[in-house]
Amino acid sequence: MVSLREIEEASNLISDIVKRTPLWYSRAFSSMAGRDVFLKMENLQRTGSFKVRGALNKILRMSSAERARGVVAASAGNHAQGVALAAAMVGVKATVVMPEAAPMSKIMATRGYGAEVVVHGHGYDEAYEKALDIRDRTAAAFVHPFDDPDIIAGQGTAGLEIAREVDGPFTLVCPVGGGGLISGLSLAVKESTPGAAVVGVQAEGACAFFSSRARGEIVTADRARTIADGIAVRTPGRLPFEITTAHVDDLVTVTDDQIAGAILFLLERGKVLAEGAGAAPAAAVMAGKVRPENGPLVLFISGGNMDVSVLSRIIERGLVKTGRLSNIAVLLDDRPGALAALLGKVAASGANVISVNHDRLKAGTPVGGAEVVLSLETRDSEHASGIMRMLRSDGYRIAPDPGAVISQENDPHCGIIPEEVRP
Repeated sequence: MVSLREIEEASNLISDIVKRTPLWYSRAFSSMAGRDVFLKMENLQRTGSFKVRGALNKILRMSSAERARGVVAASAGNHAQGVALAAAMVGVKATVVMPEAAPMSKIMATRGYGAEVVVHGHGYDEAYEKALDIRDRTAAAFVHPFDDPDIIAGQGTAGLEIAREVDGPFTLVCPVGGGGLISGLSLAVKESTPGAAVVGVQAEGACAFFSSRARGEIVTADRARTIADGIAVRTPGRLPFEITTAHVDDLVTVTDDQIAGAILFLLERGKVLAEGAGAAPAAAVMAGKVRPENGPLVLFISGGNMDVSVLSRIIERGLVKTGRLSNIAVLLDDRPGALAALLGKVAASGANVISVNHDRLKAGTPVGGAEVVLSLETRDSEHASGIMRMLRSDGYRIAPDPGAVISQENDPHCGIIPEEVRP
């Protein structure tokens, strides 16, 4: 097992290399939660996540003979970068196996830190087996992402930093994948701050740890599918499971939609870029799943390595969900001026037109008619609904959703466009 002493030793060993990341007060989350909320900003850590703490502690504790044989690891991203940077700092050769589904940005970053990257397998499990094969063939030391006492102790150093900055008891909320992070943090926090509580958060699509806790034994999930790839783990670690059973107060799950909403909220209101795993604690608080009895909340923002293409989709989805991006399909008479009249009404409503798709050939569109799909920037869902009500009251036929066919049979309104707005 790991104790506070091992975490303190790890802190002394790596403190000159890793950043002591800030603990920021969040006015937005404090107002939402009705208590003080702080963000532990490990997204500002070297490599963009907490993973370098454990990897560095592990490699620095190796003998010179072990270092000479190099290290090997398997990871979809953050652990890969942590191992690559830690190995480069110590002068050790690192080989990292990453699955084909790993974001290209993380593969390139891992190579940039000096590691040899082997892309293998469709998911983490296949990459893990390949890494073990390389270990067996080369005698390199395997650096496990979470089921290792040195890794756990290294991750726990962030908990010591939190405990030294927050006065009195508090509730720490952190993401959970294989359990290495929450194990180290819970040990550091519980043994440093009497009365402190620790709550873990998993994605519903990757909740093997949650299921294992409920069953009282380690459970392997059939799959781990979530936008929070940093915590997409099918089997919890043996050592983390033992530690969390004794030291973690609660474990909750959140949906991918809730995680996406938290990413957007952190970005817009907190000016904080958090990846899916890093936003999971915020998602749990926003969903009302964390209810501390006293003291402040500390949300552990574990990383900020978000692929920009994924971020773009999350932002767009969040805007749609909150009604700030709306698509409206309208059936018009295919006459000169009809589109201009429609756009004039939309402009008068205060919406901003992003794009217009005018299609007179869509299946189901009557002869002499054209479907127009408007992509609009709106204030909120009520604003978007108000625009649709206004258009319907003016006689326009609106599809129940932009993909539906608008026809005379399925719409109670008569006429393609009212006489008073025809040119």
